Amino acid sequence: MMRKFLWVLMAVIGSLPMNAQTQGNMNSKKETMKVEITEGQIDVISGVVYSQITTLRANRSLRMTLLIPRSKELKPAVIYFPGGGFTSADHEKYIEMRMALAKAGFVVAAAEYRVVPDRFPALVVDAKSAVRYLRAHAKELGIDSNRIGVIGDSAGGYVAQMLGTTNGEKEFDQGDFLEQSSDVQAAVTIYGISNLLNIGEGYSDEIQAVHASPAVTEALLVNGPAFAEFAGSSIMSDKEKALYASPMGHVKSGLPPFLVMHGSNDRLVSPKQSEQLYEALKEKGNSVDYVIVDGADHGDLYWFQQPVIEKVVAWFQHNLK
Repeated sequence: MMRKFLWVLMAVIGSLPMNAQTQGNMNSKKETMKVEITEGQIDVISGVVYSQITTLRANRSLRMTLLIPRSKELKPAVIYFPGGGFTSADHEKYIEMRMALAKAGFVVAAAEYRVVPDRFPALVVDAKSAVRYLRAHAKELGIDSNRIGVIGDSAGGYVAQMLGTTNGEKEFDQGDFLEQSSDVQAAVTIYGISNLLNIGEGYSDEIQAVHASPAVTEALLVNGPAFAEFAGSSIMSDKEKALYASPMGHVKSGLPPFLVMHGSNDRLVSPKQSEQLYEALKEKGNSVDYVIVDGADHGDLYWFQQPVIEKVVAWFQHNLK
């Protein structure tokens, strides 16, 4: 009787699910992994205040985020300026490009800057402050201060272009570390804006009308918003002023090398923007490479693919390293 009871009990226990520990023991295994060291270590420093804009009633801190390869030698640096239609500057995006540059041995800074309703030249003043900050802190950050490049997309491309084309011009140097140069040694612009007067050239009449409006962002950047007795003003209202606020208004000989990239299918910023910059730089005897990305639109997934990123990294390696 007892024996029969034990057989029944064992049968019941055997049909029950195994507990987690028993299950885990059956699935556990031990292995040895051999790893080849091919990647370096990259440190991240965020929230770095590179400039403070103080007015009568406020103080605004401008920030950058740094990616720093951990190595003892001095490294070239690249500053990324984000796009945002002159209305935003979310500097911590495009991590794919920034990380690729850091893995290639560059110190990479991503910097915010002032946007509309702040007016030109605020964003250029900020960008030059970012360059001077890196030079002033080159020793602590492991940067070779003789090798600093810039990159930007869209409105950020405009900022990168303005830095490259205004090398040697001092009127935009304002703020701290004025003993440092704001000149850059290389500039990359990705579907950037080179001339505020013809951003929509070649597009439909409806788009042309948008760019003639006093409410479009390039008009707000240069002329400011309508307020009190000022009814607003089109970017075309003062062409000399608009050209001075454009990279095309500063092209001359002796500029740093440029890489100009644009999508053939860009429906927001006309490819003419990059074409005219390329021709103007070349005419003045500057070193410039122009890459048209076939089928690419403005800021779409084409720009996050490895061939594009590798092209930019290789270009910086050639011109800064």
